[in-house]
Amino acid sequence: MPLTYLHTMVRVKDLEKSMAFFELLGLKETRRWDNEQGRFTLVFMAPPGQEDAPVELTYNWDGDDGLPSDSRHFGHLAYGVDDIYATCQHLMDNGVTINRPPRDGHMAFVRSPDNISVELLQNGPSLPAAEPWASMENTGHW
Repeated sequence: MPLTYLHTMVRVKDLEKSMAFFELLGLKETRRWDNEQGRFTLVFMAPPGQEDAPVELTYNWDGDDGLPSDSRHFGHLAYGVDDIYATCQHLMDNGVTINRPPRDGHMAFVRSPDNISVELLQNGPSLPAAEPWASMENTGHW
């Protein structure tokens, strides 16, 4: 039986802030489902042209206070970018902390408003080392 990728689901506390973060990364809303009976909203967001590889933002209208705090062993989301330095600068310019700067011109980590770790990887070969990234220290954890 063939296996088909569907989506990665992450719980969010503030739907609008979380959507704004993923929009900064370049994702767009592809579909939404508001379930009044279950009191939740699902928003699927994906990079343009990759609508079949979405992240599902799950927002529970009454909060998540009763859910386990172990993050269900979630690791991170990963996205390839055409210019890791420009992407990180864009995120910083919009208030996002770069937890693991792209010192190697290849990889960076940031966190969403819900503390979801997002790995950014340079498409193709690594870019040459450049400042301020090459000497930038880690901030927090990633």
